[in-house]
Amino acid sequence: MVKRFNKNASRRVVFVIEPKYDGVAGTSNGKVVFSPGWFRKHPKDIDVVTHEVMHIIQAYGNTSGPGWVTEGIADYVRFVYGVGNSGANWTLPEVKKEQSYTNAYRVTARFFVWLQKNKNKRIIDKLDLAMRENTYKDEIWKELTGKSIDDLWTEYIGSPNL
Repeated sequence: MVKRFNKNASRRVVFVIEPKYDGVAGTSNGKVVFSPGWFRKHPKDIDVVTHEVMHIIQAYGNTSGPGWVTEGIADYVRFVYGVGNSGANWTLPEVKKEQSYTNAYRVTARFFVWLQKNKNKRIIDKLDLAMRENTYKDEIWKELTGKSIDDLWTEYIGSPNL
């Protein structure tokens, strides 16, 4: 993941299992906090680590772009690089009309997989770089695919096969 996305990513990662943490996991400044409750309920969900470590690799800072892009890329990476997703019963979701690309996480990740397959093989790498370099703008979709994000989503909803 470092080789593909950010060769300058921090190599120092600290994992903390925090009994008082009631989320799943969270990452900040090279530190990943996990909920022991989550792992008790989902002992096979090892790729939550893949998702959270991707946030360290992303190293976007606070003003890079939309959060849905950040989380969509992290779940895209979990889908592509995860080693235990099937054992954890983690999959990309079925497409539903009421979804939006801004839903983030798995919904956006599935859309990103479709975009990579159907529009631009390097789109995730280019989005990731734009986010890290703080150059993301709404026009990036048209620059990378020739279409607006809304037009891409409409096309995806009409033919979402991966």
